[in-house]
Amino acid sequence: MIFSQHIYFGNSVKDYLVALGIVIIGLIILTIVKAVLIKRLHRFALKTESDIDDIAVKILQKGVFPLLYFILIFSVVLTLNLPDFLHDALRVARAIIVVFYAVRILNLCIDKGIEYYLKKQGRLETKQAMSGVTIIIQLVLWCLGLVFLLGNLGYNVVTLLTGLGIGGIAIALAAQSILGDIFAYFSILFDRPFEVGEFLIIGDQLGTVSYIGIKTTRIRSLSGHEIAYSNQNLLNEWINNYSRMEKRRAVFGFNVSYNTSPDKLEQIPEKVKEIILAQDKVTFDRVHLAAFKEYAIYYEAVYYSMEPGYTEYMDKQQKINLAICRLLNEMGVSFAYSTSRQVEIQKSEMTEKF
Repeated sequence: MIFSQHIYFGNSVKDYLVALGIVIIGLIILTIVKAVLIKRLHRFALKTESDIDDIAVKILQKGVFPLLYFILIFSVVLTLNLPDFLHDALRVARAIIVVFYAVRILNLCIDKGIEYYLKKQGRLETKQAMSGVTIIIQLVLWCLGLVFLLGNLGYNVVTLLTGLGIGGIAIALAAQSILGDIFAYFSILFDRPFEVGEFLIIGDQLGTVSYIGIKTTRIRSLSGHEIAYSNQNLLNEWINNYSRMEKRRAVFGFNVSYNTSPDKLEQIPEKVKEIILAQDKVTFDRVHLAAFKEYAIYYEAVYYSMEPGYTEYMDKQQKINLAICRLLNEMGVSFAYSTSRQVEIQKSEMTEKF
C-alpha cells in the first residue's frame, strides 16, 4: 500500500497533507494580503490628515487578520474525518474564538472611534474621564457576545435572559445610589459642566478636578489634599467653574483725604485711567469719585483682565496699586484712614506705657 493511503485516526496521510498544504498556502496568502493592504494604508495615511486610516490599520492588525487565521485553520481541520467528541470540541472552540475576536474588533472600533471623536473636538485630555463609558460598553458587548455564543451552542437563551432581567431589577433596587452616581457620571460627560484640569468652587471647597470616575469625582484642593464627591451629590451642589471664565472683572477702590483740593480730586480719575490702560491685556471700564464717606473721599475703578487666571489678575492689580501709590505721592495727596482707628491705636500705646 502506498504510504499516502495509510489511514491514521480515520484519515489518510494524503488527507492530512492536503489539509496541511491548504493551511500553509492560506496563511501565506493572508500574510501577503495583510502586508500589502497595511502598506498601502500606511502610504494613504501619509497623504491625509485624518486618523481614520490609522485606526483601520490597528483594527486589521489586532482583530481582523488574527480572526481570519483562526477561521482558516479551524475550517480546514473540520473537513477531516474526526471523532464526534473532537469534532464537537473544535466546533465549540471555533465559536468561542470567533465571538472573542468579533467582540474585540467591536471594542477596538468603539475605543478608537471615541479617541478620534475627542481628538477632533479638541478634548483628547478627557479620554481618561471617558474610560468609565468604555468599560460599560465593553461589558455590555461581552455580555451580548456570551449570549450569542450560548445561543449558537444550543442553550435556551430566552430563559437565561429572563433570569438576567429579574436579577437586574433586584440589583437595580438594591443599588439605587450607585446607579444614581453612574447616571450622574454620564450627565457630567455629555453635559460637560466641568472637565479634568479645570478649577472649581463647590460650596466652601475649591480646587482643580483631578479625576472623573463612574462613581466619584475627585478635586485637588489648593492645600494639596484630595476631596472625593459622589457624582450624584456633586451635581446637586452649586458649581462655579472659573476655568470657563473668558475675562475677569476687577473692582477696586481707595480713599483719599478731605484735605485734597478739588483740582487734584478732578485729576485723579484720568491719571488712574492712564495707569490701568498701561497694563497688558486689560480693558478699561471706568474710574469715578464714587462717594463721600465719613472720614474719606472714595474712588472706585473697574477694569477687565483679558487673562482670566487669578495669578495674572493679581499681578496686574499689584502693578496698579503701586502706580497709584506713586501717583498720589507725587501729587501730594495722602490716603485717608479712620480717625477712630488712630485713637484706638494711641490708646493701646498709652495702655502699654502704663
